[in-house]
Amino acid sequence: MFSDLPIRKIIHVDMDAFYASVAQLDHPELIGKAIAVGGSEKRGVISAASYEARKFGVKSAMSGSLAAKLCPELIFVKPDFERYKEISNKIRRIFYDYTDLVEPLSLDEAYLDVTTNKKGNPSASLIAQEIRDRIYNEVGLRASAGISINKFIAKVASDFNKPNGQKTVNPEEVIPFLEQIDIRKFYGVGKVTAEKMYQLGIFTGKDLKLKSVEYLENHFGKSGKYYYQVVRGIHNSEVKPNRIRKSLAAERTFSENLSSEIFMLEKLNRIAEEVSKRLLKSNVSGKTITLKIKYSDFTLQTRSKTLPYFINDKSLILETAKELLYQDKLNNSVRLLGISMSSLNTEHKNKVEHKPISVQLKFEF
Repeated sequence: MFSDLPIRKIIHVDMDAFYASVAQLDHPELIGKAIAVGGSEKRGVISAASYEARKFGVKSAMSGSLAAKLCPELIFVKPDFERYKEISNKIRRIFYDYTDLVEPLSLDEAYLDVTTNKKGNPSASLIAQEIRDRIYNEVGLRASAGISINKFIAKVASDFNKPNGQKTVNPEEVIPFLEQIDIRKFYGVGKVTAEKMYQLGIFTGKDLKLKSVEYLENHFGKSGKYYYQVVRGIHNSEVKPNRIRKSLAAERTFSENLSSEIFMLEKLNRIAEEVSKRLLKSNVSGKTITLKIKYSDFTLQTRSKTLPYFINDKSLILETAKELLYQDKLNNSVRLLGISMSSLNTEHKNKVEHKPISVQLKFEF
């Protein structure tokens, strides 16, 4: 199981209720109150909720109407992505004071490889604490962190002492740690997979570890090998400072449901313009255009077309999106439209596979 290959010191930093916390930072009168970013009492979907709102069961991806029922005192605030990017950039500058091996997952979380770091500090745990202190003192927001030998365990650990906490899983603690946690806390195990595992009698990491790789592949396909390895502390993915963007998208939820394609064209025009702006800003192009349609009954449909050439021009994106819209009859009135571009010219054609890196027991954290 164990090898002499070097293992890493990885920190996963995750901001606490980032969007909601930024709103409270900019509007002190909202501090201590239940707030939801995005959506409204009548329509839309919530992007984030403050911890005060979460106590009532309000959470991201929930409809605004349901959230308002769960928490009558809920305050809805509009998202401000330019502000989120500004704050995120400040936080990342702090990260780069410690290492250049920073892999952002989103605006509010990132992996850091501090095995060798700019401070010459051998303790990843102390570095994580210092980073969290600096984020609070210099930006005004709280962050949590997970520290361990690889990205998987660090990400799982970062959720343990939220909010405003951190957890270190030392090399000798990896296996006992993974064995005792609920399978739902495993990164990469979604709600549907967790339910399937429960039905198979897999409730904890220890239960999962008892299953052979053949059994897991038989029940979970290619993901079976992933589950087999991570529960044994094996996860070979390195921190990639230049993550390759695989898609880019924009979407809009409407204040009133739309029932005619004609009324949707104006909306698609604006969405295509936004997608084109983002592509041009990132200096990328794509071949595959996907139209996302969410109906009034919340069912979701996607329609895609792959072109023989790369594009980032608004008119070509809009032309393809229109074609996809008229491709088939709509099932119902529409509450959301989105356009995404994939098969980008940033993707690597040849990916190098690395051998899994296992746990080495003696290592200072």
